[in-house]
Amino acid sequence: MADKIFENKRLADVYDLFDSAERPDLDPYIAMVEEFNAQKIIDLGCGTGNLACKLAASEKEVIGVDPAAASLDIAKRKRFADKVQWYNGTIEMLPDLQADLITMTGNVAQVFVTDDEWNSTLKECRSHIKPGGKLIFEVRDPAKEAWKNWVRSKTHCVIEAPEIGKVERWHDLLDVQLPFVTFRHTFVFHNDGKILTSESTLRFRSKTEVINSLDKANLIVEDIRDAPDRPGLEFVFIARRPD
Repeated sequence: MADKIFENKRLADVYDLFDSAERPDLDPYIAMVEEFNAQKIIDLGCGTGNLACKLAASEKEVIGVDPAAASLDIAKRKRFADKVQWYNGTIEMLPDLQADLITMTGNVAQVFVTDDEWNSTLKECRSHIKPGGKLIFEVRDPAKEAWKNWVRSKTHCVIEAPEIGKVERWHDLLDVQLPFVTFRHTFVFHNDGKILTSESTLRFRSKTEVINSLDKANLIVEDIRDAPDRPGLEFVFIARRPD
């Protein structure tokens, strides 16, 4: 089940507006798609479809998968969305198809909080990657303690949303019981005073834990890179399905 921030229609409508319209954080993924000459890509946890639509614009065959119907509704209204195959659900629900590359951007790889969920997801990813194909995803380095910045004083912002009006958003850190971190998003819609909240829990796995889980799924770690938009704070894993 998706968090309310992705599943609630009113929250999904404003989700993209709190990010840069250009989404420079996605550029490294687009570059890696080209680097590995991937023509068919599965964007797992595609959300509102930013990466999927950018890839579709470059004539790639793209499959976008997400459990949040409200987020997919936003995705399907974007330019080049008609060139993407959209699936509302998890990777377990995909038909029998294989891609050259699977991506998990943002916090997607950290929403699988149990070992069973994570290991099952990696196993399913492997089955949907062609031999020699790649799985690419990012995770935050727990040693950097990113959650210390997930407080109102450091996250509060206000936007003016078209046809919606002024919207405030901030985060509150609720609980840190490593490897689990729980925080709350709060949104205030000034046009009617409505306040909506959504809680999320992420699991912070160490680099060694991630490597071991990939090995268990029979995926070979080819490289671990830095995230250009968050230098020194994240690991970007590139794993390959053996030929």
